[in-house]
Amino acid sequence: MGDSCCNPESMGYIKKIVEEKIPGIYVLSLQIGDNVIEDVENSFLMNVNDQVKFVCGVLAKDPKLQGGYNAMGFSQGGQFLRAVVQRCPSPPMLNLISVGGQHQGVYGFPRCPGESSHLCDWIRKMLDLGAYTEAVQNRLVQAQYWHDPLNEEEYQKKSLFLADINQEQCINQTYKKNLMSLKKMVLVKFLNDTMVDPPASEWFGYYRSGQAKETIPLKETSLYTEDRLGLKEMDQAGKLVYLGAEGDHLHFSKDWFFKNILPFLQ
Repeated sequence: MGDSCCNPESMGYIKKIVEEKIPGIYVLSLQIGDNVIEDVENSFLMNVNDQVKFVCGVLAKDPKLQGGYNAMGFSQGGQFLRAVVQRCPSPPMLNLISVGGQHQGVYGFPRCPGESSHLCDWIRKMLDLGAYTEAVQNRLVQAQYWHDPLNEEEYQKKSLFLADINQEQCINQTYKKNLMSLKKMVLVKFLNDTMVDPPASEWFGYYRSGQAKETIPLKETSLYTEDRLGLKEMDQAGKLVYLGAEGDHLHFSKDWFFKNILPFLQ
């Protein structure tokens, strides 16, 4: 959100250090749009389902990925790439690394990254007007993973993206089968996160339904107990990896990254 594929201080930097550390590796940093400006704007304004479809098309056409690939998504990119593996099994995703992704959504927008404060103010106003109105859902990316624990029924009925990939509108067995095909799903939670509300969402936890104070871990959610996505089975098979990173949202050292993330890329 508010970043681009090629920013030398963020995604461009990650691409660079991975290439330096693993000689010969092919790293594709996805750009959503025709240029960097569009890439940033689309992180706020392009329908997430259209973004996923676009990415699936790019991956399918890349000859270097046809044997399988590892995917790494940062912040909202984590849940977007999970939609890619659930919806687009070819080419096959091997490992999914979600760095601060909000897999159960968010119910707050406390802080915005980078230099996008004007957009953040606009987003807050839109969400206040009604996150589940058709106009806001169709226009605003963050509304599509807005999860109101005080109004679960409206969320389940009107969420254009998150409720679908979390199997809260209907059960799509293909989604479950495709997600379970992963070798590992790595979930990174930032232990002092002031941007994601609630931070528990980064490990698939969320607010207990009906209130917005107490959070529960994944194993106590209906997503796990009903095993709608296969997460329970994946967990029991050792396919879910939970990593905690000290610091605020997306704040980590190069040494931490090399030690904890790089092994899943080799």
